[in-house]
Amino acid sequence: MITDVSITLEQLEAIRPRNMPLIPLRHIGAGLSPKVSLYAKGEHLNPGGSVKDRPAWNMVRSMLTSEAWQPGMTLVDATSGNTGIAYAMFGAMLHIPVLLAMPAHATRERRQLMEAFGARLELTDPAEGTDGAQLWVQELVQRYPDRFFYADQYNNPANWQAHFTYTAPEIWKQTQGTVTHFVAALGTTGTFTGISRRLKHYQPSIRTIAVQPDSPLHGMEGVKHLESALLVPGIFDPSLVDDTVTITTEEALTMTRRLAREEGLLVGISAGANVAAALRVAETLEEGVVVTVLPDRGERYLSENIWSNAHGTHT
Repeated sequence: MITDVSITLEQLEAIRPRNMPLIPLRHIGAGLSPKVSLYAKGEHLNPGGSVKDRPAWNMVRSMLTSEAWQPGMTLVDATSGNTGIAYAMFGAMLHIPVLLAMPAHATRERRQLMEAFGARLELTDPAEGTDGAQLWVQELVQRYPDRFFYADQYNNPANWQAHFTYTAPEIWKQTQGTVTHFVAALGTTGTFTGISRRLKHYQPSIRTIAVQPDSPLHGMEGVKHLESALLVPGIFDPSLVDDTVTITTEEALTMTRRLAREEGLLVGISAGANVAAALRVAETLEEGVVVTVLPDRGERYLSENIWSNAHGTHT
């Protein structure tokens, strides 16, 4: 029940992220078979700048209609950055205090965006990644159960349900039901799980391909190397994985630069990983429609110097 904010469920629906474009990657896919199309869902164009706007909205909605939510509680969760930014944005809209735990090596821009919306941050050991941030939140909530509402994006079904209910139907409609392959990196796994599950409801023959880093030590923020993860997301459904493509950090960075220079898409490193993997899949096909996701904007990685002097240019 919503008891402490002057907003109705209808007003919540009005601010739901929706209808992000499906972008043809004509230059990057120029060498593909004439009967193969490569598309990227432009989730970086969401109001908060990432695909995480969708599950964050759905998890906040679920929280506000939960019996466990009480007026005055603080929303708390672990994040690698993007979900935290979305929580902070919706928290500002709804006047809900937000506390976020994140690894200390997250980019400066991500921290600044969360703080701009008024969220409080707890920076955790970067060597422990988001697993360490989750453990910090769990300990906090155990100590103060009446003060904090743990949104728990890694185990909250409202995460994947946002993509099942909204994102996947958009992809199906935008491709006129012709999508044959869906490719996405695994982080919380909500994007992959929700979209894959719904697409397979539409057409069981659709191939759903997971993207992972090639090692535990990588430079793709928000992407998990599940084999080495201490905490595997509870919402992950491995039965949905038809195949896995492993990508190196350098492959992801190279494709991130290509997306900017060849397609005019300034996006983040996980987008580079997704497109690199999707291109690899598309290159094996004689016919098909391959769809992936651009998870976030490149502006939140400018301090990483990804684009400087790339391809021999000068700054």
